[in-house]
Amino acid sequence: MDSKQRQPTKIDENNIYQWIEEFQQEPTDEIQTQLIMHYDPLVQSLARKFSRSQGHDDDLYQVGMIGLLAALRRFDPSFNRSFESFAVPTIVGEIKRFIRDKTWSVHVPRRIKELGPKIKKAVEDLTTEHQRSPQVSEIAAYLNVSEEEVLETMEMGKSYQALSVDRSIEADAEGSEVTLLDLVGSDEQGYEQTDQRLLLDKAFAVLSNREKEILRCTYFDHLSQKETGEQLNISQMHVSRLQRRALHKLRESIRVEPSECL
Repeated sequence: MDSKQRQPTKIDENNIYQWIEEFQQEPTDEIQTQLIMHYDPLVQSLARKFSRSQGHDDDLYQVGMIGLLAALRRFDPSFNRSFESFAVPTIVGEIKRFIRDKTWSVHVPRRIKELGPKIKKAVEDLTTEHQRSPQVSEIAAYLNVSEEEVLETMEMGKSYQALSVDRSIEADAEGSEVTLLDLVGSDEQGYEQTDQRLLLDKAFAVLSNREKEILRCTYFDHLSQKETGEQLNISQMHVSRLQRRALHKLRESIRVEPSECL
């Protein structure tokens, strides 16, 4: 007698293990569909438990189904365990793995992802034990990790879900809305250029007129020291000496009194 003749026509709790055995021996589409429909409420319940209302319900449901099929293939009734007690950890494991690896808005190290749930559990346990919120040092000691790791994980945990820059927020009491992108500032190069100009004006005040002329010729007009000397009617060696002295005075002025120009 082939498997189609042996398989029951309707699935129920009395013959569920016969269906699972049929599936493991010959996983036809009909048997698989019947088993999936039978355990669909279980998968949906577990997916909702971990969805956190963050738009991953469908994804978690699909991942949960992958866990269910894996459990159906690996279930061994000889261990005297119910299928549900075997399937639930398998389904939950697939869901947690998906949440850990796929649902973060930005990339964070795997150790941070794994330490996060442990910190949450530690906080719950320590709060119950001490009847107060635990300190970072207590959490670190409880988990046998450093305080830096606890703080880093808490901070990186904020990266779990990022907001879209197109998200609308209320701007005033009249209900006007703007997007987050509207509120994001951009670098204004003019401010930096103004600061630099003020700094240079302050620094150049320490130079003599001849030193200013030499710097203008060599750095602004791009003349060589020889060409500068010819234009100012002095020797190239004198140009070099005055240039070095001018640059030294500028460096000292900028280093000692940078705030005075602001």
